[in-house]
Amino acid sequence: MVTNLTDCRFDALNEHQPILVTAVVDALCIDTDGDYVDATFGRGGHTRAMLARLGSKARILAIDRDPEAIAVAQVLASRDTRLRVRHGRISEMEMLADDAQLDNVVGILMDLGVSSPQLDDPGRGISFRGDGPLDMRMDPSAGVPASEWLNAASEDELTFVFREFGEERHARRIARAIVERRRLVPIERTADLAALVAQAQPRPDPHKHAATRVFQAIRIHVNEELDEVRSGLDAAFALVRPGGRIAVLTFHSLEDRIVKRAFKRWAEGEALPRRLPVMGTPAVKARLIGRPRRPDPAEVAANPRARSALLRVLEKAA
Repeated sequence: MVTNLTDCRFDALNEHQPILVTAVVDALCIDTDGDYVDATFGRGGHTRAMLARLGSKARILAIDRDPEAIAVAQVLASRDTRLRVRHGRISEMEMLADDAQLDNVVGILMDLGVSSPQLDDPGRGISFRGDGPLDMRMDPSAGVPASEWLNAASEDELTFVFREFGEERHARRIARAIVERRRLVPIERTADLAALVAQAQPRPDPHKHAATRVFQAIRIHVNEELDEVRSGLDAAFALVRPGGRIAVLTFHSLEDRIVKRAFKRWAEGEALPRRLPVMGTPAVKARLIGRPRRPDPAEVAANPRARSALLRVLEKAA
């Protein structure tokens, strides 16, 4: 965990490589004087690119649940008065936009990936590649650390989380190993969990670390990420003005499935029950902008973490 934000926040502006930044800016910045929301500020790469494209009357609201990201956003806001900053979740987007007095929101970005600084800081406990406390919370000041949940959950609950949020084939076997180990000693460190999961895997994937799916599953569960995606999408659609756009970057199939279904529902309209005595076609509330975009090979080569990114864009009906 970073202990001195004052020392790190200026350098942090350049720590993280934004993904598909040109595609995001081209899709969203359709009104140079409008209001915009970056609902997952991270380290601000997309926000800075949007500020460079927008005019002097534009405003951007930066939201993040990570206090370290908010500290970085506040530094950027001190340099550019068009930026407003609020600490919170994407599900709180409407309330935060109202508090920031944004009333003409033409574009909203939701970048659902974990930022490189979060992954690379062992103190956050998100990655298995460095040893640290098993925390995983996006906001370390709220919620339950991963270690607390892991050492208290039943075998059935562990199995469900690993299977549903990590798509882990050996979920039951790994859950049983965790329950047996914690009877002897609590599991508190990322390295301990990663080693335990690797030992419990009967046939490890040579192309992926054995703990990848389990760590993903625990992080999603601890941070309620999929519920946040659902609520955030509804909040974004309610907030953006007619003719405005929502751009969403996803990094795994679980969250992309939620985005795809929500966009399809708005773009095609909600079908009426077959037996209902009503004729006509469902009202279309939006349209899809282009096809889903992936990073090109050059971007993936420069930033391997971009390889699983997928960008979807929706425009609300005028």
